[in-house]
Amino acid sequence: MGKISSLINQAIWDVDLNTLPRWRAWLLHTLRIAHNVIGDLADGQLTLRAMSLVYTTLLSLVPLLALSFSVLKGFGVHNQIEPILLNMVSPLGDKGGEIIKQIISFVDNTKAGVLGTLGLAFLVYTAVSLVQKIEQAFNHIWRVRRARALSERFSDYLSVIMVGPILVVSALGLTASVQSNTVVNALSKIEPIGSIFTVIGLLLPYILIMIAFTFIYIFIPNTKVTLRSALVGGTVAAILWVTVGWGFANFVAESEKYTAIYSTFATLILFMFWLYLAWLILLIGSSIVFYHQHPESLTRDSVPTKLSNRHREQLGLAVMQLIAERFYRNESPLSDTGLIEELSIPSYNLEQITDSLVAAGLLVLSENGQYLPAKPFDTTPLVEVLHAIRENCHHAPMLATNRQFAPSVKLSEHIESQLERALEGKTIKSLLE
Repeated sequence: MGKISSLINQAIWDVDLNTLPRWRAWLLHTLRIAHNVIGDLADGQLTLRAMSLVYTTLLSLVPLLALSFSVLKGFGVHNQIEPILLNMVSPLGDKGGEIIKQIISFVDNTKAGVLGTLGLAFLVYTAVSLVQKIEQAFNHIWRVRRARALSERFSDYLSVIMVGPILVVSALGLTASVQSNTVVNALSKIEPIGSIFTVIGLLLPYILIMIAFTFIYIFIPNTKVTLRSALVGGTVAAILWVTVGWGFANFVAESEKYTAIYSTFATLILFMFWLYLAWLILLIGSSIVFYHQHPESLTRDSVPTKLSNRHREQLGLAVMQLIAERFYRNESPLSDTGLIEELSIPSYNLEQITDSLVAAGLLVLSENGQYLPAKPFDTTPLVEVLHAIRENCHHAPMLATNRQFAPSVKLSEHIESQLERALEGKTIKSLLE
């Protein structure tokens, strides 16, 4: 078994994609993405976060729907929210209809006048917390260490909660209007146009699911996600959603014995299980998007690449060089996204460096998320950049007080003094020379 695994790894990883025909390179790249996504699943974090989202969903579903329902009610289209929910739980069959009717009755009973100001604030917080939990799960997948600022969370999250349902209902209404249009009906009677319309009508629900997933993958992570990668993940997630939904529907259809054992709890258990699968599919799709956008993160052992001290120093100097170039040319400053594009590195590797430089007082992060010099680059010694990258200000040197390690401490101090002597007279601006 070990030899087979070794041969498979060699076939996947010990091949240069640039030497292969285009179709074989694409196939091998796809296998590498699948390998690392499966590795993420085996690690257990995706499944744990999916279970956490199930719990949060059960607590936040009614408040979330109450806010969306109130917005849709203002447009007079609140009655269309129930068919959308029924479509989402269609694998549950008749049991799904019972659950949705109960949820809708809870939503109808949620009245802002009865709740009061404190109750309404708690309602909004509960709904926002679900989106925040989703962002945390996505940020973990994308190795993003920084979450959105508090003001951004409420503005961005509430826009999704308020505007999202309107866009969904509008898309469904537009689709229904197009299908009932007299011109479309007349064209559908002409072949092969009629067959094409039939195929489009069958594929339309899946296309809408794909678009919804793609939007989530672009908007939720606190980093820039390309449309191409999001479409790839959205397409795969939509296919998984349909496939798993079909299998789950067959399972529910043959689950009479579970109903006999668990009685009325069977419906709740099946609903929670479907919620778990739905969240897991969404997180798997996000993992696919990450690896598609960052092929440099594809590794044999499926763990994030850790930089050596030498590479950290090189990256820190490169970051300061890019920021200095922009500053002295009077060009617009770089943000995290701009630095990632310039350096072609994953965000989690960059954030380790930029956080150290900001903490050391060499850079400052503007309100727009752009990096600016915190000190004059023409007078700040270059060695301070290396000190910022190499030293951890939160840990005091423990060996200095131990006489046993005095020779080691002395040698380390000698190396530091030689480094400062080699960079004597050089400033950060010297990187541009």
